[in-house]
Amino acid sequence: MTNGNNDGKSAVGSVIGTIVLAVVCIVGGWIARELFPEAKPVENPMAAMAGMAQTVAVTNAQMRAYNHPETFVAHAEPVQEVDLLPQVDGYILEMKFKEGDTVKAGDLLYVLDDERYRAVVNQRKADLEAAEAEARRAKRYYERMQNADARGITQLERDNAEAQNDSAAAAVLQAKANLVVAEYDLKKAKVIAPISGQIGKSSAHVGDYVAPSKGALARIVQIDPMRVSFPMTDRAYIAWREAQKRGEAEAMRLRLKLADGSEYSERGSWDFDDNEMSASTATIQMRLSFPNPDRLLIPNSYVTLLADLQNPPKYPSVPQSAIFDLPGGGVGVWVVKDDGTVESRAVKTRDAYLGWCPMIEGLQEGERVVISGVAKLQPGMKVAEVAPTPNEDITPDFKPTVED
Repeated sequence: MTNGNNDGKSAVGSVIGTIVLAVVCIVGGWIARELFPEAKPVENPMAAMAGMAQTVAVTNAQMRAYNHPETFVAHAEPVQEVDLLPQVDGYILEMKFKEGDTVKAGDLLYVLDDERYRAVVNQRKADLEAAEAEARRAKRYYERMQNADARGITQLERDNAEAQNDSAAAAVLQAKANLVVAEYDLKKAKVIAPISGQIGKSSAHVGDYVAPSKGALARIVQIDPMRVSFPMTDRAYIAWREAQKRGEAEAMRLRLKLADGSEYSERGSWDFDDNEMSASTATIQMRLSFPNPDRLLIPNSYVTLLADLQNPPKYPSVPQSAIFDLPGGGVGVWVVKDDGTVESRAVKTRDAYLGWCPMIEGLQEGERVVISGVAKLQPGMKVAEVAPTPNEDITPDFKPTVED
């Protein structure tokens, strides 16, 4: 009896275990199907890729003025500069300026002790008066001898009277010359500005003894207008001369960029070109004239000269990022067609300037051009257009430091 009961229990346990296992498998399969749905097989992968649209940024070709300037390293230099040398020696009594002042031609700058020179002038005046008195006496004597009876005087006496008259006249001329020199020395005891400009540091001050041999008292540099010189190559110089013949040289716009990168507000004009070419550099010095009312151009400083056109030509232009190299040489752009696909088009461009490339051939104004995502494109590929991210390369109203 005992064995029979045990066999019955074992059979029931086996059936229950089988049922539980089956339920667990069914539940597990259901959960797995929910978590990992079965993917449908792709019958034609290439066809699926062709149907996908590549997202790209697109912009229209715009008509923009192309005015890429030629740049030169230029040197600012004064038109005139003068070292103030004392013409006479003496002690400085007064200085009529402050170092660094702007002075005008004719301004009194230094006053030297002139007492000695005044005394010399007075002496020379007295000498002149004495000479003139002697000349008058000699002239009267000579006239009497001329009018006297020839029987009462000898020829020797006549000759002596004439010689005395001539000598007295010469003495007057000598006295006059001495007076002019003395008055000149007296005048030069006051040092006058010969030109207008900015005066620099004075090498002598009140109480100092100065003389011509001691060197310059100060230096005056003309600051307005200012001359700007730069070297031009022989080829560029010939082209400039040819442009002059055609009357096109005046069409140039001449600007300066200062050391801080800002554009100088005044425009320049041609001053003159040098009279010989440098044998070592094959360049010739060209000189321009710029107004300098605010003294932003400093003598002997370096600036950047920008030379471009007053009325530049316009071209259909695209951002520089739209340009790519073609396998066979040259460059191209991706043009979006009306059906939303792209084509690779060869173009001819000028040098990029301020982030834009002007199109000489191959593109018309208003055509849509891909400017980002270029590397992933293939001819005939469908694209999804998005607006470009605003930045200085593609924003039309972006104003660079030096405007074009």
